[in-house]
Amino acid sequence: MIVAAHQPHYLPWLGYLDKLSKADVFVVMDDLQYEAQNFQNRQRVKLNNGVSWLTVPLEKGAQADRICDKRIAHGGSAREHWQRRTWLTLVTHYGKAPHWAAYADELHDVYTRRWERLVELDLHVLGLARRWLGITGPVLQSSSLGLVGHKTDRIIDLCRKVGARVYLSGRGGSTEYLDVEALRRAGIAVRWQRFEHPRYPQRYPQLGFVPGLAFLDLVLNCGPASRDILRGPAGRDILRGVSVPAAIAGGAP
Repeated sequence: MIVAAHQPHYLPWLGYLDKLSKADVFVVMDDLQYEAQNFQNRQRVKLNNGVSWLTVPLEKGAQADRICDKRIAHGGSAREHWQRRTWLTLVTHYGKAPHWAAYADELHDVYTRRWERLVELDLHVLGLARRWLGITGPVLQSSSLGLVGHKTDRIIDLCRKVGARVYLSGRGGSTEYLDVEALRRAGIAVRWQRFEHPRYPQRYPQLGFVPGLAFLDLVLNCGPASRDILRGPAGRDILRGVSVPAAIAGGAP
């Protein structure tokens, strides 16, 4: 069995979903420390004047807060509420995308329903991404597993508790801390994710192709074909002609 793990992402990018799709079990590491300026509560989309961030505001908390503890801030006027702003941005810049109509109702529900905790929103959006892209493997939350240890020891405990003999790791922050030899001694092989970012038709082609955006950019532009576009040709292992910023490709586990 192959297991992969990562912190929850808001509107995850395609590399995140590629890793999820290649695992037999995917564990959302929701009990790790929240990292500001990461992707747990923000993601990028393409506008007519370039790339812009969509951000979910969070209540202030302690530096040691876990992701699963973070609560969404609902202050401010209704006119300036983050959900309204996000929805209007999507309508304005993706409302004329070829497949907007097929997904608009479920997206509207995301941006009109009240969310209290960030992890609830992230998991709901991840569920949409999995369904729309045909990713069927089970997803667990690390907070339900009672994991112990740190870094590699935590990964070993995770693998043992889900019964995995192979750990699928990204090539970002994991390369700095993952002790492959310790995993081998524990009877766990490490497989490194091999992902080539696909090219596909985007809005505002005059700006050129932009990689590393929210999965919505692919789905709203390509619809059901997005499943095959994400899978891509067998054997892809490097990014040819598409540069992904290190901040996007990075992260751990």
